Amino acid sequence: MSDHDAESHRGYVLAIFCYFIWGILPVYFKAIPDISPVEIVAQRVCWSLLFLLLLALARRELADIAGQMGNRLLLLALAGSSLLIGINWLVYVAAIAHGHILAASLGYFLNPLVNVALGVVVLKERLRPRQMAAIGFALAGVVILAFSALDTLWISVMLAVSFGFYGLIRKMAPVASLPGLTIETVLLLPFALAYLLWLAAHGGMDFGRATQSTVLVMLVGVVSSVPLLLFAQAARRLSMATLGVLQYLAPSIQFLIGWLIYDEPLGMAKLLSFLLIWIGLAIFTHDALKHLRGQAAARAIE
Repeated sequence: MSDHDAESHRGYVLAIFCYFIWGILPVYFKAIPDISPVEIVAQRVCWSLLFLLLLALARRELADIAGQMGNRLLLLALAGSSLLIGINWLVYVAAIAHGHILAASLGYFLNPLVNVALGVVVLKERLRPRQMAAIGFALAGVVILAFSALDTLWISVMLAVSFGFYGLIRKMAPVASLPGLTIETVLLLPFALAYLLWLAAHGGMDFGRATQSTVLVMLVGVVSSVPLLLFAQAARRLSMATLGVLQYLAPSIQFLIGWLIYDEPLGMAKLLSFLLIWIGLAIFTHDALKHLRGQAAARAIE
């Protein structure tokens, strides 16, 4: 296996682990019903930064991170990505808290199409015929799903667009996953701390009142940072189109959780869209594996 093939294979593994973790996150946030979504996101920033700094210290990357914070162009790019991921977190956690897991899953069903569009328009990526067929099936499923949930469509669109552009910035920004995520979190910290201090001053902070919720909120830094680190590494090894279709794993898991565990309503239109999306995913995955084997065989002949 060539270095390029090995990196592609590693990218697939990282992406699958990342999307699996994101898929099961609704269960985690549902276990913190007594803390408001805004406070969860603010606490998430603080505890994430602690985890990331400890990880950077263990990997001896603190000096590198400090040095990269002096790069104004990089800081500008990461300011944009930190704003996007902050919006994405807030909308997502609020959607879960208010019983809209299926709407959140639709957002991440839409997001791969945003990724593919950005890859083609901005990065000039080309799609193979089977990839276009796969995207056609997925698009048909998403359109059906969107029209069956018009009242919560704004949630889905916000999640899809914010994370699509976040992925594009992280793919193009010249920074590794850990330094990039750490700097993003540092940029969000003043806003998170300001909100938490205001909350504490007005007696509205729920953190610390219940042991289980307190522990879960403290661990949310690890739970949220690990998949973002995996995603940033996968994004640098895979095309936007490949990332886009693999991402259907996460909302598919969320979709099933909302339906089977939390009894959110599921009609025939949603079932049909789910089937079409998975047909598209199957076609795309088969094409990607076939393409990788073909590349490996061609290099072996050379």
